[in-house]
Amino acid sequence: RSGKMAKSTQLIDNEVFQAYATYTAIVLLKMMLMSLVTAYFRITRKAFVNPEDTASFGKGESAKKYLRTDPDVERVRRGHLNDLENIVPFVGIGLLYALSGPDLSTALLHFRIFAGARIMHTFAYLIPLPQPSRGLSWAAGYAVTFSMAYKVLKTVLFL
Repeated sequence: RSGKMAKSTQLIDNEVFQAYATYTAIVLLKMMLMSLVTAYFRITRKAFVNPEDTASFGKGESAKKYLRTDPDVERVRRGHLNDLENIVPFVGIGLLYALSGPDLSTALLHFRIFAGARIMHTFAYLIPLPQPSRGLSWAAGYAVTFSMAYKVLKTVLFL
């Protein structure tokens, strides 16, 4: 079926779409996990941005000292923001790519590299690993998304 557009009634049976769904779920769950990691760091570092979040630590002036930024919390937040900037385009372009009829092996290579790169990027951000590890993992994921976009445009270009 390579090179043929998948029919919507056959989508769930399409192996490329199944692979897309699998790896999209993995990276979306990873991105959701970043919210929990952010909350963990906020609580353990006692660094909050909203006054109501400090209520369990006291009232008035005693609670104000917890309204602050923390470098560890900000690092996690930047990693989460980077996920949003990269995973959201992957979800959209990856869907179009999956529907454009690529070979299963090529699609799996794209999806696996992207998922691996995003997971590596998270570890590189949170540990933190020395550069260029974070930059290379970001670039690998970005290149995959561009590769899929190129394939989509090459397959279905309609201007």
